[in-house]
Amino acid sequence: MGEVIRSRDDVWTAIEDSSAIGAARRRATALAEAAGFDEHDSGRVALAVTEAASNLIKHAVEGGMLIRVHPESVEAVEVIALDRGPGIQDLNRALRDGYSTAGTLGVGLGGIARMASAHEVHSMPGRGTVLAMCFTKADVPTPPLRVSGLTRPIGEEVVSGDAFACADSPELAVIMMCDGLGHGEPAANASRQAVRAFVDGDPFGSSPAETLRRVHRALAGTRGGAVAVARLDRVAGTVRYAGLGNISGWVVRSDGRQGMISVPGIAGHHSRTLREYDYAVSPQSLVVLHSDGLSERWDLSGMRGVTARAPAVVAATLLREAGTRRDDACVAVLRAASPVAAA
Repeated sequence: MGEVIRSRDDVWTAIEDSSAIGAARRRATALAEAAGFDEHDSGRVALAVTEAASNLIKHAVEGGMLIRVHPESVEAVEVIALDRGPGIQDLNRALRDGYSTAGTLGVGLGGIARMASAHEVHSMPGRGTVLAMCFTKADVPTPPLRVSGLTRPIGEEVVSGDAFACADSPELAVIMMCDGLGHGEPAANASRQAVRAFVDGDPFGSSPAETLRRVHRALAGTRGGAVAVARLDRVAGTVRYAGLGNISGWVVRSDGRQGMISVPGIAGHHSRTLREYDYAVSPQSLVVLHSDGLSERWDLSGMRGVTARAPAVVAATLLREAGTRRDDACVAVLRAASPVAAA
């Protein structure tokens, strides 16, 4: 099996006043040191996070930051900053050397970009900005940036009842998402069981329906949940999908999206005959799965250029645009580009 990527308990930090800057910097430094970064590289991460947090405080509305081990590499640190602020009118100018946003450390967005091992940013005037940064040591390659996912618990809950896992390789990716019924630890337990059944099985060697049946059996004795499995063949340009319950699956293109079909039921309790459906994907397409913690009333076609950005940027944009605080939320994004198309 290729790289295994799974959701963790993402800890989002509201960046609303200067006290949040120190907390973000300390978390970033701790994760960098745990990944084996030396003092210079840890300082690079800390400075970039400090500048990004300062920008959020100065200019953002509802600014937030996620700092975590990169989902595609335990040797990398990922930082995602998003807001509902005024957006950046001239992104090229903001990324230019010497340009600095007033009231911050003076490093500016261009400096942040230079300090990161990889970065992508998307900004829409009047909608806000999403910045994703990846940091590695000098001798460690950056992750492939083919898949990303985000979770966020409801309200003040510590854990999310939603989770995903993905087996990923350059040619093939298989992703599973589970929305455990309810909230809190019982729902999270159901999702953890689903992830375990997926990882311990043979995602590459099984059809989506077979994987879904395995997860269905594993959730017996738990609260159960909605589950979907998508198998993306990047070389053939197809995705095969099987879903049980209200996980939403989509093939997203720059000009719109196509929904993928799930059947009613509750994994672990009630299911109909599971069915698989095939969909065509182009190299520029994305495969998106999300729980009902995101409304289905989103449209990325009006968000200029966002579908060409890294999966982390797309996932964060969807969470900002469609996420609801009235439920746990989970969203995962896969690039459909084959190795030849991406070269």
